[in-house]
Amino acid sequence: MEVNKYIDHTYLKAFGTKNEIKNLIEEAKEYHFKSVCINPVHVAYAHEQLSDSDVLVCTVIGFPLGANTIETKIFETLNAVKNGADEIDMVINIGKLKEKDYDYIENEINEVCRAAGDKLVKVIVEICYLDNEEIKKVSEVVGRTQAEFIKTSTGFGTGGATPEAVKIMKDHVNGKEVKAAGGVRSKEDLDAMVAAGATRIGASSGVQIMKGLQGSDY
Repeated sequence: MEVNKYIDHTYLKAFGTKNEIKNLIEEAKEYHFKSVCINPVHVAYAHEQLSDSDVLVCTVIGFPLGANTIETKIFETLNAVKNGADEIDMVINIGKLKEKDYDYIENEINEVCRAAGDKLVKVIVEICYLDNEEIKKVSEVVGRTQAEFIKTSTGFGTGGATPEAVKIMKDHVNGKEVKAAGGVRSKEDLDAMVAAGATRIGASSGVQIMKGLQGSDY
């Protein structure tokens, strides 16, 4: 797979304006990235602007804390799909994971998957708050669900993706795919994540990665 098709070109800052999203979309078109990953408020606009391109529209659900109710995440997902989202990146309830309420986690993922219909779902587990055993366990839980991907990070926690965590995920997620996000700022970073098992990269530095330059934080 070509490098550009690994990248979800991302802009999730709270203060993002339509102009920033427009620029993101134009960059994604130019480099033929896999998707743009944006906040839900921008989905309809991105869908309209990308309708004649090969770039998908990805959005986030329960973002960035994951502490919304399941019902809220379902509504967000239905609304995002209605507005034109092709892919859904949902944040799990990390507190429930810490409580070892694995049934809750599995259920909320499957409920979002049902709401997403035929749209691809990625599950964000926020590894910066987890130890290796928790990363292993949550990977096993995601592996039992209808989701297609497990994803390392929101980019808004205390840390982002690491090759070590990606490898744990890949080894325990029952054949599903891994998205590495947060702190992937260069071609070297991307290569390390892919070598560890990632098949998708979330980054705001997609253009810099393609140019082989060091980018800004995710």
